[in-house]
Amino acid sequence: MIETFNGLILTEVKYGETSKIINVLTDKFGLVGIHAKGARSLKSPFRNATNKLVLNEFIVKYNKDKLSNLKEINIINNFKNIKKDIEKIGYASLLLDLTNQVIKHGSSDNLFYNLSNALIKIDEGLNPNVITIIVMLKYLDNLGVAPVLDCCLECGNTNIATISSYRGGFVCKNCLKDEEIMSEKAIKLLRMFYLVDIKKIDKIEVNKDIIKELENFIEDYYNRYTGLYLKSKDFLNEIKK
Repeated sequence: MIETFNGLILTEVKYGETSKIINVLTDKFGLVGIHAKGARSLKSPFRNATNKLVLNEFIVKYNKDKLSNLKEINIINNFKNIKKDIEKIGYASLLLDLTNQVIKHGSSDNLFYNLSNALIKIDEGLNPNVITIIVMLKYLDNLGVAPVLDCCLECGNTNIATISSYRGGFVCKNCLKDEEIMSEKAIKLLRMFYLVDIKKIDKIEVNKDIIKELENFIEDYYNRYTGLYLKSKDFLNEIKK
């Protein structure tokens, strides 16, 4: 059966002398493994499109339970601005790596939508750190470990004092123990980022101190509840140094 879908390559493996196997996150079928015959050949029409950080339209002979075969591929967005900036490449690589891990351990719901729009926004010039934080927040739903972000996790009070990574969400003044206090601005942004539609974001203005608060929380939360190890995180940290 011939199928057409949009997709992003999460991983690729050499196959034979000139071919490759690509694992593609799609807008229709979740993760699809595709045999791209001859794609590593210098003269292949598949060569440039079957690399990471390219949003493509794929036309394949689709096999649900085994490898599909690539018939045609058309570039939709090659994210040329990301590829000009090593830090943006670092964040984009982290998002691909993270998505690949999430799809192994959780639900694939909305993964393509959130990942593709995040890369588009980074390519358009929006802060890659903030976009990554937004995606990481949203992926907690896919992993089934989303924090409580609508009220105090203990009593339901909406007079929030801080957020606790080890308790798993917002904490009000009455239920506060020895948690570190997060700024009111960061608390509000956490909930807003969790709910926002990435595609509809036009601009982001967040100062560095607030970004650091959000970054510290999301990193600690992932370490506590997901168990995911991302090699791309080490690469990004080296770049940022």
